[in-house]
Amino acid sequence: MTKNPDGRESVRRTGKPNPVDVHVGSRVRLRRTLLGLSQEKLGDALGLTFQQVQKYERGANRIGASRLFDLSRVLDVPVSFFFDDMSPDMPTKKPAADIDLEDVASGGFDVDPMARRETLELVRAYYRIRDPLVRKRVFELAKALANVGDEY
Repeated sequence: MTKNPDGRESVRRTGKPNPVDVHVGSRVRLRRTLLGLSQEKLGDALGLTFQQVQKYERGANRIGASRLFDLSRVLDVPVSFFFDDMSPDMPTKKPAADIDLEDVASGGFDVDPMARRETLELVRAYYRIRDPLVRKRVFELAKALANVGDEY
């Protein structure tokens, strides 16, 4: 077990990933999926195997600064994107003892709803609608349907 310079453990004896690594990995997966890239294509662009990309996305492998920079360029986002929507208290938490890598890999553990496959597919389909008027109507329909449950 190693300790960070601030004294926090980087990985528990159980081998569970650090929640920050899981969050950053989920943001990589989010952006990759929104762009319609496979893990293999992203790996090719970075000189990695798809298995390495998988491990990054699950938080099983920590992403170093230079690799994060490369990811930001390939995925066309600022480095800060990978830390967006992170809970303010997450950096002070110890590594999550209850995060199961199998849950992460299967999509059962999602840091936020935007990381769910269903959400990503919906967003991709939405942006494939070429006609701006139709896209706006679909958006308004989705908002109206979301409010239907509130009325009962």
